Amino acid sequence: MNQISLRLPEQNSVTLVGRLTRDPEVRFTGKGQAMCRFDIAVNRRYKDAAGSWQDDVSFLPVVVWGEAAQRCGDRLKKGLPVHVEGRLQSRAWETKEGQKRTSIEVVARRVQFLSKVTDDSAASEASEAPAAAASDAAGSDEEIPF
Repeated sequence: MNQISLRLPEQNSVTLVGRLTRDPEVRFTGKGQAMCRFDIAVNRRYKDAAGSWQDDVSFLPVVVWGEAAQRCGDRLKKGLPVHVEGRLQSRAWETKEGQKRTSIEVVARRVQFLSKVTDDSAASEASEAPAAAASDAAGSDEEIPF
């Protein structure tokens, strides 16, 4: 039997709309690169086998780099809605106690604020914050400030 080898494109992209579950944290790497972290709750509503509506919530960590990180830190607050486009990234580390841990986070390529701006100084900014690519320019995992 001959096997057919398919060449599939590699793709890692995610688009999410949700609300912040906490205020964003902005930190800086040793090289001065801004990084913003926040978590969003993404809701999914579906009908179960009995026909009743159910709500399912996923909580996802988001990382934004560069100028967009600073804008997110200035403009976003707990409870505000956002549209995030980016990629999934897994991280692995070991705790002080020697336990191995892993996590998956969204590295944002683009963050769009979905609420009206009430602050006059922020009103002049665009409602869209394209995030810098989090590859080599974003720094390595050793530079992550938390």
